Amino acid sequence: MKSTVEHLSPTRVKLAVEVPFDELKPNFDKAYKKIAQQVRIPGFRPGKAPARILDQRLGRGVVLEEVVNEAVPAKYGEAVTEAEVQPLGQPDIEVTEIEDGDKLAFTAEVDIRPEITVPDYTSIAVEVDDAEVTDDDVDEQLTGLQARFGTLTGVDRAVRNGDFVVIDLSATVDGEAVEEAQTSGMSHEVGSGQLIEGLDEALEGMSAGETKQFTTKLVAGDHAGKDAEVTVSVQTVKERQLPEADDEFAQLASEFDTLDELKDDLRTRYARVKKMEQGSQARDRVLEALLEAADVPLPESVVQSEVEVRAHEAVHEFDHDEARLTEYVESQGQTREEFDTELRTSAEQAVKTQLLLDKIADEANVQVEQQELMERIMMQAQRFGVSPEEYIQQAQQANQLGAIFADVRRGKALATVVQSATITGPGGSDVDLSELFGTAGEVEGETVDEATDATEDATAEGADAAAGPTDDAAQVADADTDASDPASPSSQVEADATADTEVVGAPDSTSRA
Repeated sequence: MKSTVEHLSPTRVKLAVEVPFDELKPNFDKAYKKIAQQVRIPGFRPGKAPARILDQRLGRGVVLEEVVNEAVPAKYGEAVTEAEVQPLGQPDIEVTEIEDGDKLAFTAEVDIRPEITVPDYTSIAVEVDDAEVTDDDVDEQLTGLQARFGTLTGVDRAVRNGDFVVIDLSATVDGEAVEEAQTSGMSHEVGSGQLIEGLDEALEGMSAGETKQFTTKLVAGDHAGKDAEVTVSVQTVKERQLPEADDEFAQLASEFDTLDELKDDLRTRYARVKKMEQGSQARDRVLEALLEAADVPLPESVVQSEVEVRAHEAVHEFDHDEARLTEYVESQGQTREEFDTELRTSAEQAVKTQLLLDKIADEANVQVEQQELMERIMMQAQRFGVSPEEYIQQAQQANQLGAIFADVRRGKALATVVQSATITGPGGSDVDLSELFGTAGEVEGETVDEATDATEDATAEGADAAAGPTDDAAQVADADTDASDPASPSSQVEADATADTEVVGAPDSTSRA
């Protein structure tokens, strides 16, 4: 076999392959055997008809077609290996010549992983917010914990922010009732912002038995993006009375005997949350500086695939109705063209991030252990409320196991960058994040999971008293790819966990339908 490679751009090549028929003998043998088992020819048992009889009865073209379908993918793989390129996605293959008994020739155009020069990330310096926990922070967490044990008492006065009300709601659009917006006897905390926009403002000052109308834009349902006339009626008004913050409350709300011990524990827990947020901020800012310093050619097919996935997910929220999506976008003060441009920009940034972190992982020889992969799977299964076995099954069906592996590897690669960067606080003093990211020159897989566990513990054990960690903090050492959700195939550049060749997983557009 002879092959040549032509670089069409930094991200795309064209392979020209020529295969002598002598090399195709195993393919012909396999093709004749397969065809013989599929046809019935008088005088021959199934699978026993000789090649010359098959040629006479079916024609040589049938056999050649079977050989080409069998041989071209294999020969393409050999040509890729010989050319030492890393393909991304499926190739565009064109058979250019078939001379029976002589040679088979074809070309293959495919996007490839570009050559990337990694910038000197040891020179990166970023500033992050202070992670110090103040007395006011502790008091706020204590108040949140008190609220969990508070009691609701009816009051005969106008509604204030923080009150709990029982309300009836109805809405119309262009005079037509909106069924999904009709409800009665609903309990709502005023000021929580958990229901429709403008409701909390309308409720303040109302009293039990009063009714008021206001206008708002609906953000979901069949009328998303349209103005609705909302009617709200207040049935009851209650205020939350907090228990006294004393030793008795500490014994009720925790395992501690005194209020001082409880407050010390709240301070410790919230300090962990603040540290996680600081680590998340450092990660994001270091990554932003890294991307600004790097020149990464973007394979168009990979970017376009990422755009299509993100666009599919956006319109999926509106039952695949493009018109409703456009109405919603415009209701948020943005044109559809601006939305599409922003979507493409974010897709380009995601692909650039993936390619650059993969290159850093290669240069740093970052390895992913089986245990690390399983820990990620278990963490994500818990996050999505399914068993690890079910999560793995969903990931396999969505062809996302490779993406999960790639995410873990990229997270460890990013940790190496953060380790080497200079992180300072508002006063210019150095910030030590080694607990989350390890130290320079060392990539420990458990740092990722320890950071995640710390946030989950603070959230689960502290509840309202330790509120505050964001999704970013929970993924403090990870790159922003979202591939760990088996139903969300937005990470297009995958790394095969069992091979050196990296491939692109084409998004399954039906997985969201």
